[in-house]
Amino acid sequence: MKKRILCFGDSNTWGAIAGDSERRDTEERWTGILQRELGDGYQVIEEGYNGRTTVFDDPVEGRLSGIRYFGPCLDTQSPLDLVILMLGTNDLKKRFGVSPGTIAFGLNRYLDVLAVTPMAGKKKPQLLIVSPLRISPKYKDHPLFHDMFGEDADVLSGEFAKEYKAFADGAGLESLDAAEYAQAADEDGIHMTAESHIRLGEAMTEKVRELLG
Repeated sequence: MKKRILCFGDSNTWGAIAGDSERRDTEERWTGILQRELGDGYQVIEEGYNGRTTVFDDPVEGRLSGIRYFGPCLDTQSPLDLVILMLGTNDLKKRFGVSPGTIAFGLNRYLDVLAVTPMAGKKKPQLLIVSPLRISPKYKDHPLFHDMFGEDADVLSGEFAKEYKAFADGAGLESLDAAEYAQAADEDGIHMTAESHIRLGEAMTEKVRELLG
């Protein structure tokens, strides 16, 4: 059976094009690049959702808390060998008022769900924690995102790498910093450039091979 990898994330996993409402083609998304590089022995399952948060229910838009869907998604997509979790950017919206440290701490709930969710397969999948890319100051030039994220989201996002690594290390999990490979496009300061999808997809490939062989 192919090794199955679930990529659970937000619009940067969905493949949103910066400054647009359109989606990148399959082969242009980092998930598609990961699939291409890994080859036929692997199946990469895309589970990106625009606006998805880690654990917070959005009081304005609703339906965006990732933790609510995580368990059913694990069950539906099982058996799984690896779950790649890359969330947190949307949690920095000013309506939530939380710090990167709080966001990272909330990832404990994903471990709880993973532990109790009934899944096909002989063992639970590994979990790879990925800290999101940094928000660019250019988001302040985008009226909608400036209003959503306030004045300091770019600075706060710079703390993700440290906080997520600390969480992963403490939980005995593998981690990867997306900001080492991916940058936000100037068009909106939030969504990855085309080149970043390539670099992140290649970095993910190396990490997956390290974890799954």
